[in-house]
Amino acid sequence: MGPLAGVKIVELAGIGPGPMCAMLLADLGATVIRVERKVESQLGIKRPPKFNLLNRGRRQVAVDLKDPEGVAFVRALVAESDAVIEGFRPGVTERLGLGPDDLFRVNPRVVYGRMTGWGQEGPLAQSAGHDLNYIAITGALSMIGREGQPPTVPLSLVGDLGGGALYLAFGICAAIIEARQSGKGQVVDAAISDGVAHLMTNFHGLLGAGIITPERGTNIIDGGAPYYDVYLCKDGRYVSIAPIEPKFFALLVKLLELPEDTMPPQNDKARWPEMRAIFAAKFLEKTRDEWTELLGKTDACFAPVLTLEEAPAHPHMQARNVYFEADGVVQPVPAPRFSRTVPDVPEPVVPAAETDPAHALEGWEVLKHLESWKEKGAL
Repeated sequence: MGPLAGVKIVELAGIGPGPMCAMLLADLGATVIRVERKVESQLGIKRPPKFNLLNRGRRQVAVDLKDPEGVAFVRALVAESDAVIEGFRPGVTERLGLGPDDLFRVNPRVVYGRMTGWGQEGPLAQSAGHDLNYIAITGALSMIGREGQPPTVPLSLVGDLGGGALYLAFGICAAIIEARQSGKGQVVDAAISDGVAHLMTNFHGLLGAGIITPERGTNIIDGGAPYYDVYLCKDGRYVSIAPIEPKFFALLVKLLELPEDTMPPQNDKARWPEMRAIFAAKFLEKTRDEWTELLGKTDACFAPVLTLEEAPAHPHMQARNVYFEADGVVQPVPAPRFSRTVPDVPEPVVPAAETDPAHALEGWEVLKHLESWKEKGAL
C-alpha cells in the first residue's frame, strides 16, 4: 500500500539522512532493501536496534561489499530496482565497484541517489562533517539564537533531515518519474549544505528587502519579537505564542485581559522590551495547562510547549492518530497523508543479523538464486 507501492529501492546502509530518506520512501509504500555491512560500523549514535527508528519499514541483509561476490549480489538487486541510495564520501562506491557508471551498466534506468554533507565536488567534498557544520556554512546557524548570545545549537532537523533526507527523497521521486519517460537513469547529488541553502531562500528575500537583519534574535520570527516567543508559566513549564497578524495579536491581548489602550504597538521595536515584560508577567499567573484551556482552541496562535513524552497524548495528536507503537516503541506514523493510497503501518526494525535472507528478499528476483548466492559467500 501507499503511493510508492511497486517502486523498488536498494539502500547501502549509512547513518542519519540516508536512512531517513529510505524510511520516508518505505513509509509511503516503496519496497526498500537495506544492505548492511557484515562488519559493524562505528559511525553514528549507538542504541539497541529496535530504537533505531530510521531503519523501520524495510528488510535488511548483511553483505560484505569488499568481497566481489557481495558486490555482484548488490548489482543483481540493482538490476531490478528503480533507485539506489548511498551515503559514503565521494569516490567510495566507485572504488567498491558500485558507482553510478557500474550500476548504469547493470540497469540504465536506475536513479542513483547520493547523500553527502558537502556534495560530490568542491574544496570540502572529502571532509567529514555533521549537521551543525552544514547549517553553519549556509548562514542558517547564524540566525538561530538570542540577541547578544552565541548561536544556539538546534536539533539535527534543519541540516541532516530537512536539507538532506527530504531533498534526496524528493530528488529520487522526481528522477524516477523522469526515468519512466526517458528510459534513462541519472545521479541525484543531494548535498546537505545545498539543501539547507535552498531552505534559506525565503530569508534571503526578507534580508534583501530589509525586513530582517543578520543579527539573530532581533527579528519577527527568530524570537526577537515578544509576540513570537516562548514564556515561562506558574508551574515552570512553557507556552508559545505567535500572533504575527494584527487581528490575531489583538485577540491574544483581549484574551489575556491586557489593557489595549496602554499596550505597546505591536511592531514598535523600541517598546518590544516593555511588551515582553508584560507578557512574561502575565503568563506567570497561570500554569501551562490553564493557559492551554483558555487559549488552546482560539486564533491567538498559541500552543503549549510539550515534551517528547507528552506530545503523543495531546488531544489533537490523538484525534489524528499521529503516533503508533511498534515493538514497545512509540513513534510517528508516515506523513503526509493520502486519501486513496493509504500507506501501511511501518514494520518494526529488525537487524540484518536477525533476519532470514529468504524473508528479507521476498518479492525480489534474486530470491530465486538465494542458495547460489549463499554458496558463493555473498550472504
